Amino acid sequence: MNKNISQDAYAAAGVDIKAGQEAVRRMRNHVRTARTKGVLGDLGAFGGLFLLPTGYSQPVLVSSTDGVGTKVMLAAGMNRYDTVGQDLVNHCVNDILVQGACPLFFMDYFATGKLNPLVAEQIVKGLAKACRENQCALLGGETAEMPGVYHGEDFDLAGTIVGMVEKKSVIDGQRIRPGDVLLGLPSSGLHTNGYSLVRRILFQQKGYNLQTFIPELSLGLGDELLKVHRSYLAVIQSLLKKIRVKGLAHLTGGGWLENIPRILPSDCQALVEQGSWPILPIFNYLQEKGRLDETTMYRTFNMGIGMVIVVARSEADQAVQAVKALREPVYQVGEIVKGSKCVRLV
Repeated sequence: MNKNISQDAYAAAGVDIKAGQEAVRRMRNHVRTARTKGVLGDLGAFGGLFLLPTGYSQPVLVSSTDGVGTKVMLAAGMNRYDTVGQDLVNHCVNDILVQGACPLFFMDYFATGKLNPLVAEQIVKGLAKACRENQCALLGGETAEMPGVYHGEDFDLAGTIVGMVEKKSVIDGQRIRPGDVLLGLPSSGLHTNGYSLVRRILFQQKGYNLQTFIPELSLGLGDELLKVHRSYLAVIQSLLKKIRVKGLAHLTGGGWLENIPRILPSDCQALVEQGSWPILPIFNYLQEKGRLDETTMYRTFNMGIGMVIVVARSEADQAVQAVKALREPVYQVGEIVKGSKCVRLV
């Protein structure tokens, strides 16, 4: 009797225990599809157990935490929830990949005002799909119903990834020198950054909605804006077997102007040659409709390149051929010169 009274009181406060149990039931099978041989135990324990792989002489753990930002609002508006789960995993994979790490496991945090088990299931389905594609275990996570923080079914999504790299193989940019070459791997679109500015331009200023068809994009806005953030794991792993990569920069929040300097030595700057890669139509469209200057564009968006690779000039051709052999496009987008740890557009 007391138990029922307690549950009813919690429900009256806005937290649905039965919905939480149903969400876990729906998630369980998706999580199990993203197990790897290092996973110990099953979903439901207080902590996830993972057996570290052998064969490393000086293993270094690399971790990162990130979110999807206001892209979650577009997912809700389109009633399409599995893509943001993929966005989150791929983003986190890329963030540790730039230091040479391979992902081991991923854990998510999903918080909402009112838990909808169907929505939670679709999000976890996307997480599991991306984990499988990146050979990364979905080790567990947290689902929180917080009606005092979020309104209705509004939600936020974040995650933490842990990977591993041999100490001698850590990529930190310290070997970057003037004369080195910048190579760029294309993005699928906006990835997971700049969406607050995008929403202000397209929805608040122009009055468009997610169903608006944009001829310049050959797509509806919702379909364009929900394109999944790419993972570059397979390409970079293959390249690392053939080329000595000096530096990697994931072009996320801060775009070109803030992410590339993070890997540069203090006496180097990057010259980025505009026009050396195809700018995706969405970026030209946003610049025109928002009347954005060049600096804002390159500080906010990836402009069609999601990952920048720094290699010695003597190995640039070999690196390009290695990427093209994977049927992946790659562009020489600039070079390293003497300077003060910055990016200059030329």
